[in-house]
Amino acid sequence: MQVPLYQAKAEFFRMLGHPVRIRVLELLQNGPVPVRDLLTEIEIEPSSLSQQLAVLRRSGIVVSIREGSTVRYALAGGDVAELLRAARRILTELLAGQNELLAELRQADCPVPVSHGSANPP
Repeated sequence: MQVPLYQAKAEFFRMLGHPVRIRVLELLQNGPVPVRDLLTEIEIEPSSLSQQLAVLRRSGIVVSIREGSTVRYALAGGDVAELLRAARRILTELLAGQNELLAELRQADCPVPVSHGSANPP
């Protein structure tokens, strides 16, 4: 039985739902990166990185390239980089909207100056 498209999309986004995986994908946007460089940039235990890379590799979103004793990882296609750029644009818009709302709230919290009118009451 075929999985409905919405369920496949949910699984895809669930696979992306880990900060280390997102960071790896960001680092791979400009081309293949050796595992040692990923470790330097992400600063996690090698076993944890290996686990996250395995998830990305099994999903088909990244590929590994062995060059002698060096293993490099690369994005399997350019659409992943575009997805990350789209996510950045969406987050930028959301945060801009939140900043506008925050500014309005702060402005509403400022006490309104009371006008005392003339110095001589009637």
